[in-house]
Amino acid sequence: MNVILAQTDTTVGFLSQDSKKLYEIKSRKTSKQFIKVYQNFKTFLNDGNRVPLSQRVLVRRSKKTTFIIKDRAFRVASLKQNSQLLRDTSWFFSTSANESTKSFKRNFCEEKTDIIIENKDGLKENNSSSLIKINNIKRRKLR
Repeated sequence: MNVILAQTDTTVGFLSQDSKKLYEIKSRKTSKQFIKVYQNFKTFLNDGNRVPLSQRVLVRRSKKTTFIIKDRAFRVASLKQNSQLLRDTSWFFSTSANESTKSFKRNFCEEKTDIIIENKDGLKENNSSSLIKINNIKRRKLR
């Protein structure tokens, strides 16, 4: 599977269904998982995921928010680019497009990616998504 460089709903990101390639690019420990971005809530549910009943409204209505349930991070977000490749894929592992702990550098990203999807606005490093850990009873904002 290819690694795609694209503008996500929050910032510039590497997208792929192959987490091993993303671990190599980011030089990241395999104990730290990637966010799984779903095209829509139906796709999220079809992947065998469940959200606690008390938190469903929060998850469905949230924008630019990543949730953690039982140590699995996910986000439901439509990607900004009008690309058939992105529309045809129901989910991606996602991570920010940079070296670990560094800022976005286009040269680094172009060397590490197979496909670049960019619109007239270009690729911009913006704020990352909010991060909320939820369970049946409570929610805790981590970022």
